[in-house]
Amino acid sequence: MTRASESGFPILPVYGPDEVAEGLAERLGRPGEFPYTRGVYASMYTGRPWTMRQYAGFGTAKESNERYRHLVAQGTGGLSVAFDLPTQMGYDSDDPVAQGEVGKVGVAIDSIEDMRILFDSIPLDTVSTSMTINAPAAVLLLLYALVAEEQGVPADKLNGTIQNDVLKEYIARGTYIYPPQQSLRLITDIFGYCRKEIPRWNTISISGYHMAEAGATPVQEIAFTLADGIEYVRAAIASGQDVDDFAPRLAFFFVSRTTMLEEVAKFRAARRIWARVMKEEFDARDPKSMMLRFHTQTAGVQLTAQQPEVNLVRVAVQGLAAVLGGTQSLHTNSYDEAIALPTVKAATLALRTQQVLAYETDVTATVDPFAGSYVVEAMTDEVEAGALALMAQVEEMGGAVAAIEKGFQKSEIEQAAYAVALGIDSGERVVVGLNRYRSESEERYEPLRVDPNIEAEQRERLRVLRGQRNQAAVDSALTELREAAAGTGNVLYPMRTALRERATVGEVCNSLRQVWGVYTPQEFLST
Repeated sequence: MTRASESGFPILPVYGPDEVAEGLAERLGRPGEFPYTRGVYASMYTGRPWTMRQYAGFGTAKESNERYRHLVAQGTGGLSVAFDLPTQMGYDSDDPVAQGEVGKVGVAIDSIEDMRILFDSIPLDTVSTSMTINAPAAVLLLLYALVAEEQGVPADKLNGTIQNDVLKEYIARGTYIYPPQQSLRLITDIFGYCRKEIPRWNTISISGYHMAEAGATPVQEIAFTLADGIEYVRAAIASGQDVDDFAPRLAFFFVSRTTMLEEVAKFRAARRIWARVMKEEFDARDPKSMMLRFHTQTAGVQLTAQQPEVNLVRVAVQGLAAVLGGTQSLHTNSYDEAIALPTVKAATLALRTQQVLAYETDVTATVDPFAGSYVVEAMTDEVEAGALALMAQVEEMGGAVAAIEKGFQKSEIEQAAYAVALGIDSGERVVVGLNRYRSESEERYEPLRVDPNIEAEQRERLRVLRGQRNQAAVDSALTELREAAAGTGNVLYPMRTALRERATVGEVCNSLRQVWGVYTPQEFLST
């Protein structure tokens, strides 16, 4: 019986040269050369391995700082900050809507004082930091830069990434604040600010990961992600920026599933599509503008609370797929993430998984090990064709924003997720330990628990902060921010002033809400 891939095309029992389309050499190119199918750098991991970046953050800034320092001591090459839900939505910890969520799924950051504690004793001139933050991305980036300034580190020495991909929030994740056009304005302001002030910073990580976690197939994941990327490029050009001024700092973020062959094909297809789009549609001249550089996270949605130790195997396979696909950095999930926030032991084991892949296997000895594989080349072509067809549908609707406003991407992903759920429920899709090979008796697992007193502590910190700061200076800076938002000036400059005066994350975001409003989603109605 022929098996179907995650994207729905048939996987043949045997592949040969007849299954690979003509013109393979042109589609492949060489590593580090257009169209970058085989990787964005000529040497890839033969020179050095990918950046091992572990995603962490919970509770207070102090607790998260302790976890970061542990991970750095264990060999992590880059930090990745998880923020709690109120911070992601631009609310302070003492806002009524934050009740019960402070510090739960990430670290609570309300002001520069929290950011100062978060990176205490971590040298920001040598550590690369990624921040999973979207609607308030400008606020958290500026807080980070202000703390670096206090450490004596100039902004032009900072290296890292903000996710800053709001379009996918409308599609799959939901932590949006402002309407799409205002969000694009804020993102292009970040592009312009970083080019002048923080030139080494990756200004956006255009994300398919969250779409995949919501149920998107590999084809949908790269199609909708690259369509979002095209929308960001168009918005930046429309704001007066030259494509080669900002495009080299664009980055991407994808998932890596256990279906290794299709995942490798997906990464290769995504690089090829993006290179051609940047060269042919946007006339990019700088090779870096055509390189799809990406971070990968293993698939959290595929982890199970049942028999959680089995997740160690899943994560190893997923991490290997990302490496064989040519990722630039990697986060491996902890085996206990389907239950609770990772324990120190689980986070360390996740890092060790990457270290084994890098130093105990031979996959880093050669570039693009699967190049020329009949099955991978055929799958790469199939994923590419499927993604281009779906991107064409988005274009017919007027682009990513227009399609989002119609609810198109969200509807497509929901249908794919429903099909997966039906397959698991029926047993047609096997999930070891869940619907097959179940264990009647499992060891009791003691999860990491967040201290319930964190919320009260954060509220008190905010009360003290507001009592000690120069309120007149804060009010003046927030007024300037609202004026910039209502006009055409870059909002990051008055925003930086307000944050330096110890305005809070919520106060800054509320100032923009007053001018720009908030987004209300629409459902997709097919015709």
